[in-house]
Amino acid sequence: MNPGEIFAALELLEKERGISKAGMLERVVMAITTAYQKDHKDVEKENILVEVDEVHKDIRMFVQKTIVDEEDYVDPFNEMPLAEARAISARYEVGDVINIPVDKMEFGRIAAGNGKQVIIQGLREAERGMVYDEFNSKQHEILTGVVTRIDPRNGAASLRIGTGSESTEALLLAGEQVPGEPLEEGMHIKVYVVDVRRATRGPQVLISRTHPGLVKRLFELEVPEIFDGSVEVKSIAREAGSRTKMAVWSQEENVDPIGACVGPKGQRVAAIVEELRGEKIDIIKWSEDPAAFIAAALAPAAVVEVRVAEEGKACRCVVPDDQLSLAIGKEGQNARLAARLTGYKIDIKPQSYREEEDPFEEPEAAEAFAEEPAAEEAETPAEEPAAEEAETPAEEPAAEE
Repeated sequence: MNPGEIFAALELLEKERGISKAGMLERVVMAITTAYQKDHKDVEKENILVEVDEVHKDIRMFVQKTIVDEEDYVDPFNEMPLAEARAISARYEVGDVINIPVDKMEFGRIAAGNGKQVIIQGLREAERGMVYDEFNSKQHEILTGVVTRIDPRNGAASLRIGTGSESTEALLLAGEQVPGEPLEEGMHIKVYVVDVRRATRGPQVLISRTHPGLVKRLFELEVPEIFDGSVEVKSIAREAGSRTKMAVWSQEENVDPIGACVGPKGQRVAAIVEELRGEKIDIIKWSEDPAAFIAAALAPAAVVEVRVAEEGKACRCVVPDDQLSLAIGKEGQNARLAARLTGYKIDIKPQSYREEEDPFEEPEAAEAFAEEPAAEEAETPAEEPAAEEAETPAEEPAAEE
């Protein structure tokens, strides 16, 4: 491969693949320089000069030598005595730098081997870069992938995302799969692109089926009002495969944000529920008033009162006695999702609860149902003492009178 063939190959790559000829030329020059220095270890790398003539499609190599006095001449690979330099041209003086052309046959051998290798390697890297750029622009978006393999050891699924030369493999880890969702080879599924990273074997696409962003993007695809911005998704809390709570809001008075998401006869939300394999979705209206937002977040339970702590993001919610279990949810799920959705620590009490025995003074008092132990507190201790307080303490003062 002579310099003319290298130029022709690079021009073809730029035309057909969109790979920059200038960038590839830099790689070729770097490879030729490195290869020459490897064969001539005594020559300083900075003294190797490669000139590229794009007009005449030619590449030439020189070794630069510094002109020195006869008595100072010690390095024949990087220095040239003054007398020898003046035999080439009488204009040279001590300290000048002279360019000595590398033999064409030697240069041709180096350029042929390394130029070809650099072009092949550069082609691979450029293709990987194009694939990376393609998927990097799709971060936090939904893509459809085809399941190509399921690892029987850890349950991770390999997916082929994209088509043709711009396709890549992505790994859906077991922790990013919806619990209980069956996956089979050849199945088409929608995934959320969490991140795209560069790797030696090509871009690494991190995908998920459990990320709350998947639900948001699905609603953007189904609900035109969300896509055009007239309805805004304020926050999402999700326990994949079970339930999602989503808070929506609209600046426009004539737009019902909840109705827009539900759609005519529930068609829009039904399509998303089907895509999520039956996952329940609660859509609530966001409010600037924390108390109103928290009360809505605990739906389907009715909330009698919400008291927000003066300091710290904590609150106490009072619900009817017969709706305490509904407000807490199975294993504390409803209260847990409401806490994530609003960002508040939520303490749920029945209406019969006597606050004077446990004054709401510190934010720590509201930690109960923001964490997992909420379920235990809600199932047993929260109900039984409430019943005792309602039946006995109210009667004893009457007996003393």
